[in-house]
Amino acid sequence: MTVQQSFATLGRSTVPLIAAAIIADLGVDPALVGVYVAIGAVAGFLTTMTCGGLIVRYGAMRMTQVGMVALAIGLTLPATAWLPGFALGAFVGGLGQAISTPSSSHLLGRLSPPRLAPLVFSIKQTGVPAGLMVAGVVAPWLATEAGWRTALLVIGSLAALTAMALQPLRARFDVDRVPGAPLSPADIRANVAMVLREPALRAMCLAMFSFVGLQSLFTGFFVLYLVRGLGYSLERAGLVFAIAVAVAVPARVGWGWLASRLVRPATLLALLGIGMAASAVLTALIEPHWPDWLATTVAIALSATAVSWHGVLLAEVARLSPPGRIGSTTGAVLAFGDAGALILPLLFSAALTLTGGYATGFLIGGALSLAVGLIGLWRKIRLGV
Repeated sequence: MTVQQSFATLGRSTVPLIAAAIIADLGVDPALVGVYVAIGAVAGFLTTMTCGGLIVRYGAMRMTQVGMVALAIGLTLPATAWLPGFALGAFVGGLGQAISTPSSSHLLGRLSPPRLAPLVFSIKQTGVPAGLMVAGVVAPWLATEAGWRTALLVIGSLAALTAMALQPLRARFDVDRVPGAPLSPADIRANVAMVLREPALRAMCLAMFSFVGLQSLFTGFFVLYLVRGLGYSLERAGLVFAIAVAVAVPARVGWGWLASRLVRPATLLALLGIGMAASAVLTALIEPHWPDWLATTVAIALSATAVSWHGVLLAEVARLSPPGRIGSTTGAVLAFGDAGALILPLLFSAALTLTGGYATGFLIGGALSLAVGLIGLWRKIRLGV
């Protein structure tokens, strides 16, 4: 599950990370990057809202394979350099990539010891920064050396190969599937109503919206910010990004260990919200004359918070889920994350168009995370949870 999460993240982040090369070649508006990210978020929203029944019916491993194939197709379509191909690719790839997390949560929620669930989920979620780290180095290098079209085709091929590599594991891990399970739109409404009715799950939905939104700004715009806003070369910006997300690997494990041993998950998530808000403000303050080590330090701070919370939150959602419905509950909560990944990039693009700068967009994302953190601490003090 860690490996498939890594390749899913690698695939989804490739286009934003080489956007500077695509923009220079095609002469399009940089604000369209936000549109691309938003289309993927819409597709992800549809997937996470509907995937619960599909996972129960076909199995978590099978749906993971289907998702990786869809991601491969989504990366191949933009290689035509046809603008509608980017939109279609974002949609198809978003449908595929979004199945990764609810599928793995369904599987790990069934197999993980409850006491160690935050740590186990955090270890699995290290696939996200691992994928971002590889993408930050490999995608810009491929785009520089072989062209951005080749970069998309190579990484799309890796997604397809991942789906093939998972096939031998299906018989072992899809033993809980229910082939005759019904697929009904009513299940979607029931899942959403359930997570909104339960206060603790409702708080997870709010956190998911804000945290995924800010993460999408970091993964979707940070390299573009360094290249177009601060004058970095594409490879130099990719290296800064890769170094920053590398820190998210031990950070995720560390936060998972803390949530398993010392700090309540809800409290830790509130503190992380405040930390990522402060990091977003620092990101907005980066100046072109800053040395690389200082810009990288700020990026590390944002990565260690905004790209490192997932295991803690997903384990908490799994703990709060009804028996046998972890995949469905996780999908419903993740849908709010996809909503954040839709709305915040569009707000970022609007701010970029209106102001001509990148700082305002990062400040918007930081403000929402700060609100989540403060609400979480207030709830802890008021209710003693």
